Amino acid sequence: MSNDAATEAPTLEGPQQEPPAHGLGASLPPADARAKTEGTFPYAADLWAEGLLWAAILRSPHPHARIVSIDTEAAAEMLGVRAVVTHEDVLGDPSYGRRVVDRPVFASDVVRHHGEAIAAVAADHPDTARMAAAAIAVEYEILDPVTDPEKAFAAEPLHPDGNLIRHIPLRYGDPEIQGEIVVEGLYRIGRQDPAPIGAEAGLAVPRPDGGVEIYTASTDPHTDRDLAAACFGLDPERVKIVVTGVPGATGDREDPGFQIPLGLLAMRTGCPVKLAATREESFLGHAHRHPTLLRYRHHADGEGRLVKVEAQILLDAGAYADASSESLAAAVAFACGPYVVPHAFIEGWAVRTNNPPSGHVRGEGAMQVCAAYEGQMDKLAGKLGLDPAELRLRNVLSTGDILPTSQTVTCPAPVAELLRSVRDFPLPALPKDTPEAAWLLPGGIEGAGEPGAVRRGVGYGIGMVHMLGAEGADEVSTATVKVHDGVATVICAAVETGQGFSTLARQIVQETLGIEEVHVASIDTDQPPAGPAAHGRHTWVSGGAVERAAKMVRTQLLQPLAHKFGMSTELLQITDGKITSYDGVLSTTVTEAMDGKELWATAQCRPHPTEPLDDSGQGDAFVGLAFCAIRAVVDVDIELGSIRVVEMAVAQDVGRVLNPAQLATRIEAGVTQGIGTALTENLRTTRGLVRHPDFTGYALPTSLDAPDIRIVKLVEERDVVAPFGAKPASAVPVVTAPAAVASAVRAATGRPIARLPIRPQAAVAAAPPAAPSPNA
Repeated sequence: MSNDAATEAPTLEGPQQEPPAHGLGASLPPADARAKTEGTFPYAADLWAEGLLWAAILRSPHPHARIVSIDTEAAAEMLGVRAVVTHEDVLGDPSYGRRVVDRPVFASDVVRHHGEAIAAVAADHPDTARMAAAAIAVEYEILDPVTDPEKAFAAEPLHPDGNLIRHIPLRYGDPEIQGEIVVEGLYRIGRQDPAPIGAEAGLAVPRPDGGVEIYTASTDPHTDRDLAAACFGLDPERVKIVVTGVPGATGDREDPGFQIPLGLLAMRTGCPVKLAATREESFLGHAHRHPTLLRYRHHADGEGRLVKVEAQILLDAGAYADASSESLAAAVAFACGPYVVPHAFIEGWAVRTNNPPSGHVRGEGAMQVCAAYEGQMDKLAGKLGLDPAELRLRNVLSTGDILPTSQTVTCPAPVAELLRSVRDFPLPALPKDTPEAAWLLPGGIEGAGEPGAVRRGVGYGIGMVHMLGAEGADEVSTATVKVHDGVATVICAAVETGQGFSTLARQIVQETLGIEEVHVASIDTDQPPAGPAAHGRHTWVSGGAVERAAKMVRTQLLQPLAHKFGMSTELLQITDGKITSYDGVLSTTVTEAMDGKELWATAQCRPHPTEPLDDSGQGDAFVGLAFCAIRAVVDVDIELGSIRVVEMAVAQDVGRVLNPAQLATRIEAGVTQGIGTALTENLRTTRGLVRHPDFTGYALPTSLDAPDIRIVKLVEERDVVAPFGAKPASAVPVVTAPAAVASAVRAATGRPIARLPIRPQAAVAAAPPAAPSPNA
C-alpha cells in the first residue's frame, strides 16, 4: 500500500469543507490507539490473578473416530496437576452452539473433526498442563472421514441431526425461459481462516456463589454467557463474561470451545484458570469460512441483458452447523449479484462433513457467490464481445428493483454510479524495464520472473452484502448515556472489535450534547445486551441506541431552560459546549445549565422486522443492503503464474461518512483481506487433517502484498431507515475484492480462473493473450 493510500482520508466528489473537530463527520482518533501502540492495552493473554492455574486442552489427532476409552489417571497423578475434566464432568448441557446446539463441549463417543476437544487439564504451570494433556490415554477406533461435501448426501449420518443442515430451493420466474446466449461455470472457493491477531485467550475466576467470571475477548458476550451457563448447569445470572481488549476480529473472535472448559476447570479447582491458545489450536478449534462448490448457468439475450440464472451452491459446514444456515441464506439470496435477473432458480445446501468447522467470517455466503457470478459475467462479456464493465452496466440493480427473493430494494442502490466511477478512474502507469523497478515484478526483487513474460490485466467486481441479521433475527440493542461534571459516559455492551464503535459512540454524544470529554465504559454481561459484533450492526443498532439515549439527556438538559424562557426545546441548539436560542436571547454553557446535576437516560434501538425465506426462497429477509465496485489491476508472469496486485480502485455505497479516516482504514483493510482470499489464504486439509496449521503454511497478505488502494468515490446517499443514514463499511470490500482480482487475472492470462485462491498453475497462459505487455 502506498503511503498516500494509507494515510489520506477518502475523497468525495464536489467542493470539500473543513471537517469538524469533533462529533459526526470528524476523523476522531480511537481512544485506545495510544495504549495499543505503547503495548499497554489489556489483552486477555496478559491477564493475571493470585493463585493462577494454567489450562491445556487435549485435541483429537483424527478427523473421524469412535472413542473406545479415555484414561485420565496418569494425567491426574502428575505433580502440579489440579484437575482433569472430560465429557463426564460437564454439569449441564453436553453441547453448545450459537445458532444450533449440536457441538459437544468434549467429544464423548465420536470425534467428528481434527482438533476436536477431548479433555482439559488445569495445572500450576503451562508446561505441566500441556504434558498432562498429552498423558491422557485415548483409545480410538479410526473411521473413514467424509471430506467431500458432495458425498455427504449419501454418506452415513455423521451427527444425530443428520448430514444436511439446510436446503434452500429458490424459485423466481419461469423455469422454461431460455436465453440466446448461455454460459456455464464451475467454481470452487477455499477454506479461509479468520486468523485473528493476538492469541485466543481467557481467564476464568470462580465466584463465592458457585458461579464463575470469564475474562475474554468475546464479540457477543451475552450469548457466550448463556451458552456457558447452560453447559455449567447454572442460571445465567451466576455466570459473568467480562470483555477484555479485542485485538481485532473478522468473525466470532473467541470460540465458546475455549471459554467453557476454562469455566469448568475454575469451578472444579476453586482457583483462577487461564488459557492462551497456540496458533495451531486456533486453526484447529475455531470456525473458518465455508469452502464452497458453485455450478452456474447464465442466460442472456443478444444485447447482453440477463434473462435467467441457474445455480447450485454447496457449502461445506465441517463437523457442526454453527452459522451455516445464515451463510447459506445469504449465498442463495445474493447468488445473482447486484443485477436485475427476471428469472432465477437456485439450489443451495449446507452439509456436515469431517472437515474443520465453518462459521461466521466477514461477508459469509456473499463472498463465495460474488466470485462465481462475476466469473460468469466475464464469460458472458467474452462470448458477446462486450467490454466487461459495459456488460455489467446493462444489468445493474437500482433502487426499486426486485431481488430474486421477491424483496424490493428500498434502500439506496447506486450500483451503476459506483461502477462508472472505478471504470473511469485513470489507470496506473505501466512499470518500466529497468533494474530500479525490478521490485515491481510479480514475485518481488528476488523472484525468478522475466519482464518480457509479464502481462497486465484489468478486471471488475461488484459485490453486495446485507446489513444486520437476517430472516427474523431480533436486532435490538440497549445503551445508557450519563452526564456529570461536564463528562459524559456511554454504557453499551457493543464490543469494539476494530470496527470503530467506541469512537462512533463518543462522536454521537459530542454531536448531540456538545460535550467534548466522552468515555465509553468497559463491557460485561451485567449490562443489557447489545448483540453480536457482525454485519455492521453496532454502527446501526447500537449507535442508534446511543443516539436516542443522548437525545433524551439533551431534552432533560434543555427543558428547564426552554420552560424558563417560554420556548420549546426545538428552538435551542448546542454547539461547541454552548446552548443558544434561535433569537440569541439565551446563551449559556452546558456546564452552567447542568448546575452540578447528573443526567442519564437509557434507550433501545430495534430495526424493522424481517422474515425467514419460505420454501421457495422468497421473503423480505434483509433489513438493508450495501454495495461496492472495485477495479483491480494486476501484473501476471504468464510463465511462472506469479501475480502482483498493482492497484485496487474502490467505489462504495456508505450512506454517510461518520469518521473519514476510520472509514478509509476499514475499506483498505477489507480490500487487503479480500486479496488474501484471492491469492494466498487457504487452510489446506488432506482427508480431514489440517496441514501446516501455522503461519508458515497459511499465508496472510502483509504490508508488502498490499497494493495501492484508491478510494475513488464514496456515495453518500443516506438510508432513511438507518440511524445517521450510514451503512456498514468493511464487509462489502471483502466480498468484492476477490472477484475483482480474479477478473483481472482472467484478463491478463486468458485463463478461466475458477478457483480461489488462485494457484500459480492456473495463471500460466498457454499462449500470450491479447493484453499488452507492461514493458511495451
